[in-house]
Amino acid sequence: MPFQVAESRSTSKSALYDQLASQLSSLLAGERDLIANAANFSSLIFHSLPDLSWAGFYFVKDDELVLGPFHGQPACVRIVIGKGVCGTAALTRITTIVPNVHEFPGHIACDSASNSEIVVPLMKGDRLIGVLDLDSPLYGCFDNEDESGLNRLASLFVELTDWQYVYAPIGAKYL
Repeated sequence: MPFQVAESRSTSKSALYDQLASQLSSLLAGERDLIANAANFSSLIFHSLPDLSWAGFYFVKDDELVLGPFHGQPACVRIVIGKGVCGTAALTRITTIVPNVHEFPGHIACDSASNSEIVVPLMKGDRLIGVLDLDSPLYGCFDNEDESGLNRLASLFVELTDWQYVYAPIGAKYL
């Protein structure tokens, strides 16, 4: 039976995130590969959450975030930790919601159609391993329910994935 993504228009946001958590757990069950899991996770989000133009990952390598699996338009390949929305969320290790990216100091415009963004740091214990990045062409697309739901999904992803192949070596500044 083919995998079915959550029906986003007919449920509340909290119910949608509950469905996505269940689907993500099922989708990643029995597979621990980083690239495979990140690809399926980004696809699930991109096809389930409304009004997205981009959903994907950046993983830590040295002092940069390096593009990982994603869905959407081609993206910036490398982002310096501390620069742009992704780099700021990585540096602070705090989920960052930006209602209008054009007002964010130092915003990196990979896609000119992006108007709002949410970035969730991926943590393995106290180590930063990357970020989950979602963009929308709508202003103010993301809220506290998205923050809570995406943090829950990111935690599941980290828990259900092997990280021995993550780019940054053990003891790196940000890992």
